[in-house]
Amino acid sequence: QVRLVESGGALVQAGGSLRLSCAASGIIFSINTMGWYRQAPGNQREFLGSLMNGWRTNYADSVKGRFTIVGDNAKNTIYLQMNSLKPEDTAAYYCYMRQEGEEDWGQGTQVTVSS
Repeated sequence: QVRLVESGGALVQAGGSLRLSCAASGIIFSINTMGWYRQAPGNQREFLGSLMNGWRTNYADSVKGRFTIVGDNAKNTIYLQMNSLKPEDTAAYYCYMRQEGEEDWGQGTQVTVSS
């Protein structure tokens, strides 16, 4: 099993930037997918983007061009760089990992964007 710990959530003004981190520990294979979802109160969990095998990225149209996922294989960590933040980006942000048919989730980190 893999443990995922997110950090970096904060209160930020609209137009600002924030970088979230997701550190993975445990048994980690080189073939895996890590990524980010978010969930605002009353909404379904929304896919944001993923990083496959440490290099291939995929983004939701809603955040493409504003959000970037970068991985640091040496630290087993991925980052979500968020720019030009909007109040509607306010949500709890979760990272996940899929490998060997298993899926693990972090506990989430709160991002609040004030107008």
